[in-house]
Amino acid sequence: MVSSEGLSAPLSLPQVAARQYGVTKPISTAGPTEVDILRTLELEKFLVDAGLYETKEGVAKREEVLRRIEQIVKDWVKQLTRLRGYTDQMVEDANARIFTFGSYRLGVHGPGADIDTLCVGPSYVNREEDFFFVLHNILAEMEEVTELQPVPDAHVPVMKFKFDGISIDLLYASISLLVVPEDLDISDVSLLYNIDEPTVRSLNGCRVADQILKLVPNVEHFCTTLRCLKFWAKRRGVYSNVTGFLGGVNWALLVARVCQLYPNAVPSMLVSRFFRVYTQWRWPNPVMLCPIEEDELGFSVWDPRRYPRDRTHHMPIITPAYPCMNSSYNVSQSTLRVMVEQFCYGNKTCEEVELNRAQWCALFEPYMFFESYKNYLQVDIIAADVDDLRAWKGWVESRLRQLTLMIERDTLGMLQCHPCPHEYVDTNKECAHCAFFMGLQRKQGEKVQGQQFDIRGTVDGFRHSINMYMFWKPGMEIHVSHVRRRQLPPYVYPDGCKRPRQSRVMVQQQADDGEACGSGSSERHLKRKDLDGVEVNQDTPPQKWQSTSPLPHGSVSPVIINHKAGSASPEPSDKGFSMEVVESNKITLSGEMEPGYASNSSTITNVSSKGSCDDAGFGSVAGSCEGNTRSVEGSSVGSNNPGYLLGDVCEADSEALLDSGCVNGNLRLVYLYASPFAVVITG
Repeated sequence: MVSSEGLSAPLSLPQVAARQYGVTKPISTAGPTEVDILRTLELEKFLVDAGLYETKEGVAKREEVLRRIEQIVKDWVKQLTRLRGYTDQMVEDANARIFTFGSYRLGVHGPGADIDTLCVGPSYVNREEDFFFVLHNILAEMEEVTELQPVPDAHVPVMKFKFDGISIDLLYASISLLVVPEDLDISDVSLLYNIDEPTVRSLNGCRVADQILKLVPNVEHFCTTLRCLKFWAKRRGVYSNVTGFLGGVNWALLVARVCQLYPNAVPSMLVSRFFRVYTQWRWPNPVMLCPIEEDELGFSVWDPRRYPRDRTHHMPIITPAYPCMNSSYNVSQSTLRVMVEQFCYGNKTCEEVELNRAQWCALFEPYMFFESYKNYLQVDIIAADVDDLRAWKGWVESRLRQLTLMIERDTLGMLQCHPCPHEYVDTNKECAHCAFFMGLQRKQGEKVQGQQFDIRGTVDGFRHSINMYMFWKPGMEIHVSHVRRRQLPPYVYPDGCKRPRQSRVMVQQQADDGEACGSGSSERHLKRKDLDGVEVNQDTPPQKWQSTSPLPHGSVSPVIINHKAGSASPEPSDKGFSMEVVESNKITLSGEMEPGYASNSSTITNVSSKGSCDDAGFGSVAGSCEGNTRSVEGSSVGSNNPGYLLGDVCEADSEALLDSGCVNGNLRLVYLYASPFAVVITG
């Protein structure tokens, strides 16, 4: 076992495993060579140097926190038993147990990681009132408890808090027993009798963790490999269940399956084989550690033959404990695409390591999200104070995955989204604030000219779903805006300033190296190509927030939708609506003049309305085309993101006409209904 105090002793060559693990025979039972053992030691040293292991003091503190939490829940159950009039003997026997699951149970947690815990209580202590009200109030009064946040409406209801600085996710399960024994076996299927599905999901975290440890050939090798790949996933931006990527249990199941396929491999081999296997995996074929178990208890298990909804899952990773479920139902087409691209990156890097052309550190290079796309959605979350922001952010973040799914649905999969799992904070703002970002691009390999992706209604539907928050308070706001890469706020960069753009030679070399993995949004697409003879506008001011608050009655929101090239740039005016028309060449995505447009076409580049949008608290659209020398960044020759975004000027709260105004050639002026955000990507 590796610890922060030092490295493990040299590994011995394991014997060929006699037992078959998993649902198929292993791919290889070969053991490691001396070179593999040496690479494993190097990998372990890298993980230690990266600070991924808990210190002895940290381990002791976590154990003490768990002991204190267990005593709190025991006292809580005894208090409820007494209040409900049970006998003194029942009060004395009343009990609750704390179990752990997730990274802590699997032995792969690091400094600062939270502890996933489950409280198992008797049948007469319920979740809705006793757990989320009585126990919540007990915890709220304790000095050691901070950042207390109940999430009762989550798929798995949870109470989040910090106890003496240690992050805790506490679930609750009420089982069909009057007294919870101290030696309770959480893997016993009989515990599932007469309980509801949220309780089953709460129990399954612990049951799955126990099963994983039973189904891998070598627990130590499994833990080292999992620790490595979790760190890799975080560095590459694909570790987040809530935003549609994979969470801790998903990565554990994927690693466990590779351990079954290579039962005698050491961690350096398992990391390499992990990328090799999942680069070639034919999704949506499921990943399973054991056959799906059917039982007479009647709970539904994952079965695409029986349940049509299961056929829609893109990346099924099945839990090994009854009832077997797909743990990765959050994955969308867009996030699966991103993960496959990252598997290709990992596979190529591991090949370089095996050829002694690279070190392990190359595998963990951070993904350059903000250099990989030309267009982004920015979701700003604001609240009156830090406590309100924590609750409000949790609600919005849990719904961001729906925005990805809605965009995929409304554009028939032609518009691809890449949600960034990290949040960013503007420390210059006086109010409590954080922001999330999504990269946008047209589906790679599709050559469709003139196609529009209008997601105004999509974002409007997303806004309405966010506004359904039951615990909304004054000051809680959400703003959705479109920003181009050059307009990204400085706080998204580590040092507060934008990184210098790579040279064309370096980027072209990256593109050549990445061709084997197909097209996508990875670093090989950093090269920026401009239209022949067209200067890209560098002076466009950033687009401001689109508020979800209603506009005064009578205001309208004009949006310019140009089918080929052009942009809208509203400016406040003391007069009525005014439009400035300039002449600009109509350029196709290939950079050539489109047939039928021999010279110029009129494009509205300046729209202004009476009064100031800024005065009313509403944003403006960035970007303008001036003459035939300006163009938006997104429509460029050879671009991997062929298309660009146009945003609306401000919200509309009055009855307005769609497709009214003027339609002239490639020009259309659109007035919106009460839409919080308008964005059009033109391909």
